[in-house]
Amino acid sequence: MPTITKPAARIVAREHEGVDSPVIRSDRVRRQIADQIISGALRPGQELDEKKLAEAFDVSRTPVREALRQLAAANLVEWRPHQSAIVAKITPSKMVEMFEVMAELEGFCGRLAARRMTPSEHANLISIHRKFRPYVQARDREGYHALNKTFHDAIYAGSHNQYLRAQASALYDRLAPYRAYQLKRPDALRLASEEHKAIIDAIVAGEGDAAFDLLRDHVSLSNELFADLVAALSAGDAEDMR
Repeated sequence: MPTITKPAARIVAREHEGVDSPVIRSDRVRRQIADQIISGALRPGQELDEKKLAEAFDVSRTPVREALRQLAAANLVEWRPHQSAIVAKITPSKMVEMFEVMAELEGFCGRLAARRMTPSEHANLISIHRKFRPYVQARDREGYHALNKTFHDAIYAGSHNQYLRAQASALYDRLAPYRAYQLKRPDALRLASEEHKAIIDAIVAGEGDAAFDLLRDHVSLSNELFADLVAALSAGDAEDMR
């Protein structure tokens, strides 16, 4: 049975330095587990023991438990009351359906934000974008991904439609592990940052249709990424049958 891979040393070091809040710690554990599930290091049906995970990630069981709950919401983990959670079977068709909806929701948020964002909201969005620069330069995928939700949520808020914001945010969280996986691709951070800049320019200029198209394309599951994910899952399935 596959074993849980320990996270990179620099992440563990941050834990000991005490710079992580409980929320950030849980989010990092979630992303690490998600990476191992998507890459096939953790197989469908494998039990995820909280104690062993806490030891592997050098954290308490509380952030592990919260990470597993978030992964269950993303359909990567099956949460079983009074039992250990297990790795869920990832269905490619379900993943595609969710990305299709996410792309349209993001685009709609962008269109409304282009019409409704205030100058102060524009300034905030631009300020968030500037914070990505050191992560892009350092090729810090984890730091970039952690900040990415803030950027997209600023656009959701800029739509001035609270129901739409809630729906987009919830689906963002469910798809976060898959979107983080995309950042592993060569030059992904630079390309994503350039796309963010184009999105900001369209919103600030009040170009709703352009903002819609740019955000939809930014979020859409590319054929290459989908093929990579399916290949990883298929390889894992073949190994399980041996």
